[in-house]
Amino acid sequence: MRTRAYWGGAFAVLIFLLVQLGALALVPTFYSEGYQTVEDPSDPANSLLYVGAILVMTVLMLAAFKFDLDFVVRYVVVGTGGMLAWYVFSAVLPSPFGLVAAGAVAVALLAYPEWYVIDTAGVVMGAGAAGLFGISFGILPALVLLTVLAVYDAISVYGTEHMLDLAEGVMDLRIPVVLVIPLTLSYSLLDDDFVGVGSADDGDGDGDDAGESEAATADGGEPTEGEEGVESERADTDTDTDHAGSEDAGEGDREVVVDRDVFFVGLGDAVMPTVLVASAAFFSPAASLGVPGLAALNLPALLAMVGTFVGLVILLRMVLKGAAHAGLPLLNGGTIAGYLVGSTLAGVPLLTALGLAPYL
Repeated sequence: MRTRAYWGGAFAVLIFLLVQLGALALVPTFYSEGYQTVEDPSDPANSLLYVGAILVMTVLMLAAFKFDLDFVVRYVVVGTGGMLAWYVFSAVLPSPFGLVAAGAVAVALLAYPEWYVIDTAGVVMGAGAAGLFGISFGILPALVLLTVLAVYDAISVYGTEHMLDLAEGVMDLRIPVVLVIPLTLSYSLLDDDFVGVGSADDGDGDGDDAGESEAATADGGEPTEGEEGVESERADTDTDTDHAGSEDAGEGDREVVVDRDVFFVGLGDAVMPTVLVASAAFFSPAASLGVPGLAALNLPALLAMVGTFVGLVILLRMVLKGAAHAGLPLLNGGTIAGYLVGSTLAGVPLLTALGLAPYL
């Protein structure tokens, strides 16, 4: 079980790394193609408008699930995925081929949404979204965005818990608003029926609630995140998918490893920290590190990446102990801390690093 957990964690780290490297590689091309989406990237109001859009989308998605309009959510997300894939592929492929590749992503998501299709589409979508937002949100707006979303994510998971309701709604749709982290080679997302997903547990230990598996939850570019079950106390009775919870013998400080085949991480967990990474690479005055293929990479962006992975490792350890957690407080916090350390080491003044210099 421990080995499975380590391999799953390594796979999650790889996906995050691909999203971040992809966004960094796309930043110069996106800018040269005129993909910057706002007139003034330094305006912090851009972040507040984006947060407002997230709240509206959250309400609309919850309403869609309540009124059995799940298919609308599915087609909207798949359409958005195709559009983001077109942005990405058009930057690296000749026009007709980019369009065909983007269409293939959308068709694959509709026709055969197995976990590796979902994750591949998630990497493409995540890199594209983070690259677009990275060149459209200056340093201050990016910092405001990550801070506000980290607070909102914590409230929506630990307080109102509406993000858990949203996660319950998206799981059976098999769409790339979540990244699927299988812990066994035999796992199939198509065969998983998500029995008991997200159902409320009153703590009485009722074994009828099946399908237990936790996930890091997040908000962001896609304001949803998935998790197969949300209460770590539930016992699993589904022997086909083997998600039963277990705990190593020993005292409370011993590591807990949950015996399951899969866990899920919200795509926003990967996208939101990467927005600051891309913004730092594009807007920071720090010198480029001259990495081939990553011309925009500088020290603040590099250490922001390091901070993301420190937060991710901590988050995965918490998730693999058997509980669902909000992802952005740790991930965004680590990214911001790494960015500030990198800016200091690169000799960027603090006010400039925070994006406050123009206002003082």
